[in-house]
Amino acid sequence: MTAAAGRRADPLPAAAGDDRAPTRRVAALRGLLPFVRPYRGRVALAVLFLALAAASTLAFPVALKTLIDEGLVAADPGERLMALRGHFAALFGVGVALGVFSAARFYAVTWLGERITADLRNAVYAHVVRQSPQFFETTQTGEVLSRLTTDTTLVQTVVGSSLSLGLRNAVMGLGAMVALIVTNPTVMTQVLGILVLVVVPSVFFGRRVRKLSRASQDRVADSSAIAAEVLNAIPVVQGFVQEAREAARFDASTERAFDTARRRTRVRAALVGFVIVATFGALLWGLYQGTEAVLRGDISAGHLGQTVVFVIILVGAVAVMSEVWGDLLRAAGATERLMELLATESPVRDAPAPRALPAVQRGSAVRFEHVTFRYPSRPAQPALSDFSLAMAPGETVALVGPSGAGKSTVLQLLLRFYDAQQGRVLVDGVPVPEARLADLRGRIGVVPQDSTVFSTSALENIRYGRPDATDAEVVAAAKAAFAHDFIERLPEGYASFLGERGVRLSGGQRQRIAIARAMLKNPPLLLLDEATSALDAESERMVQAALEAAMHDRTTLVIAHRLATVQRADRIVVMDAGRIVDVGTHAELVARGGLYARLAAMQFELQPAAPEPALDNRGP
Repeated sequence: MTAAAGRRADPLPAAAGDDRAPTRRVAALRGLLPFVRPYRGRVALAVLFLALAAASTLAFPVALKTLIDEGLVAADPGERLMALRGHFAALFGVGVALGVFSAARFYAVTWLGERITADLRNAVYAHVVRQSPQFFETTQTGEVLSRLTTDTTLVQTVVGSSLSLGLRNAVMGLGAMVALIVTNPTVMTQVLGILVLVVVPSVFFGRRVRKLSRASQDRVADSSAIAAEVLNAIPVVQGFVQEAREAARFDASTERAFDTARRRTRVRAALVGFVIVATFGALLWGLYQGTEAVLRGDISAGHLGQTVVFVIILVGAVAVMSEVWGDLLRAAGATERLMELLATESPVRDAPAPRALPAVQRGSAVRFEHVTFRYPSRPAQPALSDFSLAMAPGETVALVGPSGAGKSTVLQLLLRFYDAQQGRVLVDGVPVPEARLADLRGRIGVVPQDSTVFSTSALENIRYGRPDATDAEVVAAAKAAFAHDFIERLPEGYASFLGERGVRLSGGQRQRIAIARAMLKNPPLLLLDEATSALDAESERMVQAALEAAMHDRTTLVIAHRLATVQRADRIVVMDAGRIVDVGTHAELVARGGLYARLAAMQFELQPAAPEPALDNRGP
């Protein structure tokens, strides 16, 4: 099992270095702009409510000044009471406006955060599922899941909360600054000096926070990769009694993530503490200067109250923006990772002007012309070397040979999971890189050796082969694949939930579900990769008969290690080390000796009394 902890395999571009200027790192959030643009109207509405909420907050000091100077200093008690009522009513009006606009801002911004994050998550997922298998050779599934969950959650926090909070405090801080400059320039000059002392260390701490945030997200991705790998292999883990070892490996990974998060939190805590101390210092200094001005008679008591509140708003805004800066740095790291996924280009994609595949009547024609192919993860070792093979429409060809001979590679090139480095692969006369991927794969049916069953009902699992099929067509395909009887015996029949990866079925039952799915698709080209490997002898006889019927008027390429299943194929192609070493019928190959004869002798010596119905394209 791959040890994910401590060594992530990741073909994605490396993140930009952490020594960049913080403003350039936060600029990574510009990658979210394409997801924001469709909601420009809602963004404008959110900004409007944000501005109105900030204006309501800035109106409070002005109302307070009027209350103190006009409501408290009036000589006549009756006039004072009436003035107080009017001023307190004005203050309550400010509070109501602040509450209404803040609620509207909260809803608008939270809606944007949820919507943009959902769009981002959908875009990343849709992009990832279109990547070729080359991408998944080196990228762990857990890494992708971490980016789809943890990273998008961080982005959601910023877009739906922190960014709005930062903008609101920026507006309030700017408004308070302008008010202080107009009403008390002397105090403002001194407060600005203190704020500079707050901002400079905040930028320094922010650089460290961002670096640790990216590292923390990577460590969480390591843990996700281990969990995904192990949970998908629980029977193996438990069969080898490795539960304690895997739990310890996951524990070590989470401890590394915790240690990184602890260091990040320590830096942010130091930043928070510093900002609070500096905020109180600025507030007390402004209050001291204002009090002396009142005693000198330079300003009124109301003016002092107004100045103090404006200073509180300004310094508080700076404090909040320092917090938001840390959140922005974390979100920038998450956005970088998501943008890396979106920027990853699959080497297998449609040509700029794809060619249409011709209509076929009796199966597809297939041709390999001097194909040489190396897997990207093993560039020094050719999987196929100068491989040439032609299949006529309706022909059944079997590929046999030892493990590693290149048989499955032939199927993967036909499906265009990879492109050959040399030579050509053609389907119905069209080179596969020139055909639309959807058209090419649409006319190919596959029954893999490891059958895939999804976490849904038996009916929907078979219908996966052709989503527009009726229930009757699904049932007919199940009957043809000899799956109908065991499906009917399930608790809810075709509506029965089969569990994750089909854990409620036996291996043979899963295989028959996969065969029914391929038969429902009814493609002109059928690829069978050990399609009966998980079946017992009785089930195999039934499914072989079904497959023979399914292969009528259809080109079929069969991979088989059990030679009894391919004895009556039209041709048997013997492969070894990525090359064709012999071609013929079963009788011809046995008579000539060689690799096929040796394989046949070993198998039939071990199983002399197990003749099986053969694959045949001529129907039952």
